[in-house]
Formats: sequence, structure tokens, C-alpha cells
Amino acid sequence: MANPFFNDREGRLRAFWRLLFQSITYYGGVVVLGSVVSGVFALFGGVSLGDGAIEALAASPVFLASGGVASLVAALFSVWLAGRFFDRRPLSSGFGLRIDREWWLDFAFGLFLGALLMAGVFLVELTAGWITVTGALESTNADAAFFPAILAPLIWFICVGFYEELISRGYQLRNMAEGLNFPGVGPKGAVALAWVLSSLLFGLLHLANPNATAVSTLNIAFAGLLLGAGYVLTGRLATSIGLHMTWNFFQGNVFGFPVSGLEPVGATFLSVEQGGPALFTGGIFGPEAGLLGLGTIVVGILLIWLWVQARSGKASLQDSLAEPPTAAPERANAPDTRG
Repeated sequence: MANPFFNDREGRLRAFWRLLFQSITYYGGVVVLGSVVSGVFALFGGVSLGDGAIEALAASPVFLASGGVASLVAALFSVWLAGRFFDRRPLSSGFGLRIDREWWLDFAFGLFLGALLMAGVFLVELTAGWITVTGALESTNADAAFFPAILAPLIWFICVGFYEELISRGYQLRNMAEGLNFPGVGPKGAVALAWVLSSLLFGLLHLANPNATAVSTLNIAFAGLLLGAGYVLTGRLATSIGLHMTWNFFQGNVFGFPVSGLEPVGATFLSVEQGGPALFTGGIFGPEAGLLGLGTIVVGILLIWLWVQARSGKASLQDSLAEPPTAAPERANAPDTRG
């Protein structure tokens, strides 16, 4: 009978336990580092940790950027720790972060694609008369200058794009694919299942966002498919990270839309007043909850497929994402092969 905790052939914990350990380490790190950031900000920013303190901290661009950096540190540490002691993979190359010329080209494409897709959403809504531009180069705090104020959300979304992709795609999707690589499913089937399951989890993790609904959660799960497309087709996180960064930043701080239910903080290049049918626009949650956003996601997946096809001559799911590290020689004859 197979050991439910340990894979003897691979010499490591099974995928479920690796995923659980990494998640606990990450969220524990976020709590600890977030508490430190909150305490320091409250102490030196003059905010008392009493009633209304959470709202005051959350509305601060500097606190927002600091929180992003703290979450990034927690993510890097948790994936490094899990990779080093449980996955038996190095952080630098085991989770889609092998940096080379191809990686940077995919990253640049991801940055361009996120900006392009969100510009498309803006132009469609503007042409349809669903939004009205009410200002430009405005800070959310009337006393703050635009250019210093825009830096905080830029830092925030750079951090979010990196750490959410490292965790959701680089770590979770890969480990799910390894764990699902059963006989009869095969590597490609395992990668496809992991792509879907990790995207569903990504959607559920946004269920607690302001103004979230069942529709917005489902749409963000589809956005997870978009963000994961570059990873499952190339084995590199580059496209996913670049796309995530500019998708969020252009959505919120360039075009003034809410991002996953969160109003823009810091400054926006354009300020807009939202109208039109919420079924298409997403209403107060933002474009990610509307049919227009869903259509944009489908277009984005197609463009990623075309990009990979044009560059490599073939766009297909990467079997390697479902393959475990090389088993130790002394365990090579063990009967259990699942992750």
C-alpha cells in the first residue's frame, strides 16, 4: 500500500503535503511581515492602531507598496524553503525562473500584452459610451503630487505580479501537475488539470475582495487560465509575470478602473466615471467581473498561443511541468511513481 505522506521513489513528501507546507509558510510570513510593516507605519506615520487604523493604513500608497514588498519576500522565502527541502528543486530554475534571453523576450511580450488587453477594454467602453473621462494625472490624495504618488501602486503591482505568479503558477500549478500525473492521465492531462484547478483556486482566493460575487470569482478563475497560459505552454513564468503586472497597473492606475473590486490608490493617469450595463462592464468590481473582461481573457489566451507558436513553431502543453526531479539511484526501483 502506498505511503500517503511520502513518495519513496522520489524521496520526498507527496504533492499535497508540499503544497500545504508552502501555503502555511507563505501565509505565516505574510502575517508576521505584515504586522511588522503595520506597526512601523503606525509608529512613524502617526496612525494609532485603534478604530479606523486599518482603513487609514490601507488607503496609504506607501503602506500599500510596503505591503507588496513584504508579501514578495514571504513568497520568495516560502517557495525557496519548500523547493530546497521538500520539492528538491532550486528556486532559480525549478519554478519557471530560469532567466535567459528567451525569458526576457517572453516577459516583454507579457508586459505589452497586459497593456494592450486593458487598453482594448478601455477603448470599447469609451466608444460604447459606458465610461466618461473626468480627469487626467490625478492623485487620490488631493495634497499629493502625481508623480511621487504613482510610484507606490507601480511598486505594488510589480510585487503582486511576481509573487502571485510564483505561488499560483510556478509552485502550485507545477506541484498539482506532478501529483495528478497518474497512469491513464499522463503528463499533458496532468498539466491541463493542474492549469484548471490552480485557476479555480486563484478565483476562490479573490472571493473575499470588496464587492466580489460568484460571477466575479468565476471570471477571475478564467483570468487564472489567461495568466497560466504562458507558463503551461513554455515552462517559463515570464509571460505570466509581465502580463499580470501590466494588466493590474493599466486597469487601475492608467485607466482608472477598479482592480478586482479595489479602487485605485495613489494616482491615476486617467480618472473615469463608470456607467453602462454591469453585465458587460463588471460594475463596481471592475472589468474582471464583466462579459467584456471575459472576452478579453479569451483574446489574450489566443494571442499567447499565437506568440508561442510563432516563436517555437509549436504551441503545446509542457510535459516537463508534470515530471518530478530525477529520483535518487537507490530509490529508482521503488514501485510508486506519483508526485
